[in-house]
Amino acid sequence: MKITILGAGSFGTAMAKQLADCGHEILLWTNDGVQCDTINKTRRNSFCFQETALSETIACTLDIAEALGFSDKVICAVPTQAVRSVLEQTVSVKTGFHMLSLAKGIEIVSGKLLHEIHAEITPDNIYSVLSGPSHAEELLAGCPTTVALASEKKSEAAMWQELLSGGRFRIYTSDDVIGLEVGGALKNMYAIAAGVIFALKLGDNASAALACRGLAEMMRFGQKLGAKPITLAGLAGVGDLMVTCGSMHSRNFRLGLKIGGGLDFETAVKEIGQVAEGAYTVRAVVENSRKYSVEMPLAEGIYSILYKEVSPEALIERYFARPLKKELDF
Repeated sequence: MKITILGAGSFGTAMAKQLADCGHEILLWTNDGVQCDTINKTRRNSFCFQETALSETIACTLDIAEALGFSDKVICAVPTQAVRSVLEQTVSVKTGFHMLSLAKGIEIVSGKLLHEIHAEITPDNIYSVLSGPSHAEELLAGCPTTVALASEKKSEAAMWQELLSGGRFRIYTSDDVIGLEVGGALKNMYAIAAGVIFALKLGDNASAALACRGLAEMMRFGQKLGAKPITLAGLAGVGDLMVTCGSMHSRNFRLGLKIGGGLDFETAVKEIGQVAEGAYTVRAVVENSRKYSVEMPLAEGIYSILYKEVSPEALIERYFARPLKKELDF
């Protein structure tokens, strides 16, 4: 089957390889001429995974009209903050696609989750979202990977499940689109904090506490937006939180390591060299948590470290001085 992937970054490339291994024909779209030319001529991606040869069934184009004309099954694999502009390009060409989103984050300018952006710009598309513990590097290498995929339409989730599953890549379906998007977005913030904790040698106890209390914040926030808390106890919540908060594959974790090591935010971002979505998502999350009166002290703390130059040590003292309370409040 023919499948279009918008975005030829790390996860778009890894997904292209997975689909090619399953016997599908893939057309990647990018706006980078060098990247496109390199993929087509050398079977290598000049942006990432340059050591990996891509299948002959994977091609690349700069023409979004060509990409959308290739298939009615489209995977959106661009960074969250670029989703709106890419969708605005697609709507002038064609609508009515089966659209699967791989992005993880919240749009800063609007505070919207990804399904809301898609519904606003391309309401005729049938929307689904994939999320869960899935480092692109490991998916590309064929490591065992299990994720969740949600759509309001059961048949749509089943269709994508069948198309994408194969080899050591397994998909479970869900109808909780909001839950998957909240989990995929918020875990990146806590990965930054996990990197700071590791850099400062604050210990395993602190890392475990961060993950558990971060999950509590995710559940409170998600429930307020309409997610099922149980979803966040699964692959898109706990699973993604675990894999992101303790791996050098995670750009967000590496960003936290650099900040914990003494670099300022801007310098750390430049050294990472790729998008660390959590640094942007935290701004939208903090604004929404205040709007909806959701208590999220860890998110507030991460925001303060990144954008207010508050030291992690000062935040730890402040956090442990908070009034005592019961563990779960929802």
